[in-house]
Amino acid sequence: MWFSVVVAAVLLGLVVGEPVAKQDPTSLLSDSTTSLGLSLYHSMVNDASLKSENVLLSPVVVASSLGVMALGARQNTASQVKSLLNVKMEEDKLHASLSELLRDVSDDEERTINWKINSRLYGPSWSKLHYRHDHGKINFRDKRNALLEINKWAEGSTKSKVPEVIKSLPGTEGAVFINIMVFKPHWAEAFGHNMVDNRGFMISRHRTASVQMMHRTGFYRFFEDEANQLQFLEIPLGQNQTSLMILMPFHVEPLERLEKMLTKENLRKWSEQLREQAVAVSLPIVDLNIGHELQKHLEQLGLVEAVDKSKADFSGITGKKDLHLSSFLQATALEITTGGNPFDEHVFGRKELQSAKLSYADHPFIFFVQDKKTGSVLLIGRLLKSSSEENHDEL
Repeated sequence: MWFSVVVAAVLLGLVVGEPVAKQDPTSLLSDSTTSLGLSLYHSMVNDASLKSENVLLSPVVVASSLGVMALGARQNTASQVKSLLNVKMEEDKLHASLSELLRDVSDDEERTINWKINSRLYGPSWSKLHYRHDHGKINFRDKRNALLEINKWAEGSTKSKVPEVIKSLPGTEGAVFINIMVFKPHWAEAFGHNMVDNRGFMISRHRTASVQMMHRTGFYRFFEDEANQLQFLEIPLGQNQTSLMILMPFHVEPLERLEKMLTKENLRKWSEQLREQAVAVSLPIVDLNIGHELQKHLEQLGLVEAVDKSKADFSGITGKKDLHLSSFLQATALEITTGGNPFDEHVFGRKELQSAKLSYADHPFIFFVQDKKTGSVLLIGRLLKSSSEENHDEL
């Protein structure tokens, strides 16, 4: 089912005050994809249709599809695509570096974080598809079979985790980009299966939903900002090359206040204050499909000509100006469970655990997945409700 609900200088890959000319390609791409992700996130959370919905997107994967567009775009269309990528780099080097970044951060054998990516361009056949995109052909005039074909691909490529990615085709025939992902965090130290119970997730001060919560007390990098009434938590994943970062208000409240503070500068500032300490962590167990049509948000950020049938120039694909972007979909199956690496039981004898800080995620929060090696933000989103179901209690 389709739901409209798809960080120190290290987190953002920024080197404060370092001249652009001296930055390596990975640092430049980390900065640009993070900026792109934050801009898209702000555009989406300000969309009235998403006001009460979960949000999740991958800046790196969006950038990979923009990279494909850049290869086929010409003239002003190409300039707008490259402006969104916002990397001061020669084009050949840009594509080589972006391909390497995507390959690096999605290497699950090395990182073991359980992040699977499938991307496809539905449109004219093109031999220059890169960035792990494949090609699909659909007949826009046969909408029923076209929808069946797209959703069958999504279901098959995610082993039924995303059974439906699209409900209707765009009104005009054009290029359709689709990113499908499955993300199931594999913790660097697992939560105990016996430390799960039923609790209430507070959607608001007046609404709560029953949810399973998992609990673990250990040593995490953590910061509490008393002045802004928020906490920032880092939970390592896999082989400690990737982390889940949680930004959460002290108490249940709409996330607009925190979202207004969500800038690279603030993220860097909060990250610089993370310190390892004893923390009692409680997280909801989650099994969601979160998907979005990103085209209008990319258009708001400046991708104007690509979506205009009369102006788009993708003649690098078709040889003439007869193709435009008609849809850009991204969907993610998000599954948060207890699974991870065995934990060191010796830590439970440490006296610091007796006065552990509390990070109790029983209310809406913002989260990131950050690759430590490259500094790239792989995923950014918010959790407003822990289930797709509408069952809840009024308080």
